[in-house]
Amino acid sequence: MPRAWLIANALWLQVGWWACVLGAKVPWLLLLVPLGMAVHLTLCAARGSEVRALLRVTLAGCVLDSLLGAIGLFRFEAWPLPLWLVLLWLVLASGLRHSLAWAGWPFWRGASVGALGGPLAYLGGARLADVTLPLGAVVTSLLLVPIWALALPLLVRLAARR
Repeated sequence: MPRAWLIANALWLQVGWWACVLGAKVPWLLLLVPLGMAVHLTLCAARGSEVRALLRVTLAGCVLDSLLGAIGLFRFEAWPLPLWLVLLWLVLASGLRHSLAWAGWPFWRGASVGALGGPLAYLGGARLADVTLPLGAVVTSLLLVPIWALALPLLVRLAARR
């Protein structure tokens, strides 16, 4: 995979994350996601398998966040999930076969990054999008560490399936 593509994909993940999280309060920013996804899919060589991966990961992520919401880890105004969070899963999925593919193997590498990055992304997103954390930031973070230590490498592997 060309290095420029990996860098562009990593940048897209950052822009997409901000667009989704800030889009919770400024909805027009969410329009950047379909635009970015159209560019992403246009540039993907294996478009069919990419679309299937995007759907698998987005569905898995939405199920995960719905379960976490159902057990009271966080609370949204929209049920089961707000649009911005569904789109955020789509954005994350768009990097799992590209700039984040390294996080699937070896397992420990993705687990390490997931254990740190997952809770930080949730806490930052919750603060910016006014998501309620009924258990508080510290307890929520401690619960998210093992969840994301498993989730990130498994999501990369799910995305890699043909």
